[in-house]
Amino acid sequence: MNVMQFFTALTPVLSVFIFLVILRLPATKAMPVSLLVTGVLAYFVWEMPALQIFAASIEGLIIAVSILWIVFGAVLLLNTLSKSGALDAIREGFTVISADRRVQLIIIAWLFGSFIEGAAGFGTPAAIAAPLLVALGFPPLAAVSLALIADSSAVSFGAVGTPVIVGVQQGLNEGSALASGVESELGAMSITQYLQEIASTAVFVDLFIGTFIPLLLVCMLTRFFGENRSWKEGLELAPFAVFAGLSFTLPAFTVATLLGPEFPSIIGGLVGLMIVVPAAKKGFLLPDKPWDFGADPSKPLTNEAMSDNAMPLWLAWIPYLLVALFLVLTRIDVLPLKDWLRSVQMGWGSILGTGISTFFEPFYLPGTIFFVVIVITIFLHKMSSSSVKETVMISSKTMAGSIIALGAAVPMVRIFINSGVNQADLLSMPMELALYVSGTVGEQWPLVSPVIGALGSFISGSATFSNMMFSLFQFSIADQIGADPKVILALQVLGANAGNMICVLNVVAAASVVNLVGKEGTIIRMTLVPMMLYVAMAGVIGFILL
Repeated sequence: MNVMQFFTALTPVLSVFIFLVILRLPATKAMPVSLLVTGVLAYFVWEMPALQIFAASIEGLIIAVSILWIVFGAVLLLNTLSKSGALDAIREGFTVISADRRVQLIIIAWLFGSFIEGAAGFGTPAAIAAPLLVALGFPPLAAVSLALIADSSAVSFGAVGTPVIVGVQQGLNEGSALASGVESELGAMSITQYLQEIASTAVFVDLFIGTFIPLLLVCMLTRFFGENRSWKEGLELAPFAVFAGLSFTLPAFTVATLLGPEFPSIIGGLVGLMIVVPAAKKGFLLPDKPWDFGADPSKPLTNEAMSDNAMPLWLAWIPYLLVALFLVLTRIDVLPLKDWLRSVQMGWGSILGTGISTFFEPFYLPGTIFFVVIVITIFLHKMSSSSVKETVMISSKTMAGSIIALGAAVPMVRIFINSGVNQADLLSMPMELALYVSGTVGEQWPLVSPVIGALGSFISGSATFSNMMFSLFQFSIADQIGADPKVILALQVLGANAGNMICVLNVVAAASVVNLVGKEGTIIRMTLVPMMLYVAMAGVIGFILL
């Protein structure tokens, strides 16, 4: 790989930082330009056939449609609840649990978000948690940025363990079977047992990282969005924040060790809510004075303003509870719903005669569940036809920027990933970059291993795909340096979940839900340092374990 090829491989990464973060262009402008640059360099420098580039772009457009379906469902659900008056009731209900914004952030973004991540994954938590925080009076930038940071530890086992069960397991295959080196490592152990040990190792490391994510969240909230711009006001909540962190990570570790990777995030989030919500109501470990935004214009309605809203709190919460229930019911293998919903597929096989194929299951997507719940909500909350029509119109108008941004970003990603087909005798761009890094760091690899996982998520938009793309590579490096592959693979899993914080696809989607299209670079600047901190801590702990 020569210098020009090296920079070509970095183009999708560099373009995001240059256009979104440094130049601060909106994603609606930055991503089409990035797609064009990536496509041109892929053709002339990486020597990808034009047909492969067009096929990868079509694949990206199909995937973008599935993401947009989820985003539109989330936007429409938010606006439906706003129009029906449910969000006003929910907002008032949270002040009953605690008037402290720091506590509200932990409960919604960290615990409720982790539960939703465990059930659905694929960007759903931020699409639900961020607008709920906005409805409570949080500034939109705070809501999106902090929801993305909170959706980290749970990503390792999102969508009922998909990043491990599908991502790592498929990533360790060569063709349709396990790679020979992996089979030798397993010996008499089954792949299921091996994945369970990887999951347990990942959560063990995360006990020293994920446990402190709630504290990081409240410190960022008070420092960047509080009236006094104070770290100290966040640190005041340290005992409660660490308590909330442990309320998720300890149950998750227990479940991962005893049951495997399917349910750590679901059960961890659920148990955490059962522990933390009653504790918050009783003021356990909380300061005497609740924290608010002060002079911030985003204020919750007062009890006086809420007096005209007669909707009971239980009725207002039913749509969110139904979303959680339906997500869980449709993700459990023993129930027939999952197979039935996944039996219907849309997509294109062997696009333009290439080896690229992509399909998605429209009924299985969280977006469809949103729409089902929206229909139920319309009748349950007795909304008028004019209100429903207005809600649909408002929601549709907010999608324009997302269609452009995601319609360019995802094809760019797919060109990057499918670049293994070329006439320059090169591997795919992500693999060439990974090989370059591994050759540079050698035995210090555990420090870098999570970075590769984060890079995979940042580019592909999926922790599952990052694990699928790099697991065998990580295993091979571990074998070469004499490290325990389970630890290295656990670091890959943790890096992949950290990359979720800055993943351009998740950022664009979450920004769309709270009407922050054009602020994607600002969001990434907010989430970049926490992501780097997470990855660095994972690398150091992994290095110590080895």
